[in-house]
Amino acid sequence: MAHEQNEHVQDTQSEQIDSSENVEQAGSVTVEDLKEQISKLEESLKLEKARAANAVYEAEKVKERLVREAENAKKFALEKFAKGLLESVDNLERAILASGEEKSPLLEGVELTLKSLITTLEKHEIAAVDTENGFNADLHQAVGIDPNAKSGEIGNVLQKGYTLSGRLLRPAMVTVGQ
Repeated sequence: MAHEQNEHVQDTQSEQIDSSENVEQAGSVTVEDLKEQISKLEESLKLEKARAANAVYEAEKVKERLVREAENAKKFALEKFAKGLLESVDNLERAILASGEEKSPLLEGVELTLKSLITTLEKHEIAAVDTENGFNADLHQAVGIDPNAKSGEIGNVLQKGYTLSGRLLRPAMVTVGQ
């Protein structure tokens, strides 16, 4: 674009030189010639102002796009790491379920560790997928049919799903009613 502008400026300058040579060749400068030259220069100025405004607009759009892409890259850079942590969350939840009704210091430690891990995940915008408000194919993965659940309702959650900054990280594996 800068090359085009340079060519246009050179063309305008050569037109000005040509018109000034024509005026010199005519021997006298008429008012009409000067008015014509002024109007050409004004049109050239308008064109250059429009090009400059367009260049500024394009630069702002590129800047906004780069900022948006950088923000998305920051948000979702944790995706692989977060998926790895979800396995730990699953294992801690399984350990709590396997302990049954028996309360012990070990169980309390596992519960506190799980709570701490979930709090850390929430700080980084990692949240569990809602499984209370019915089946949603965008958030849940149906892996079986639950004969005791109503149609479109989630019967059993086999594995929790999670989102990262509103984007699905892992779907919830559920059974649904028929």
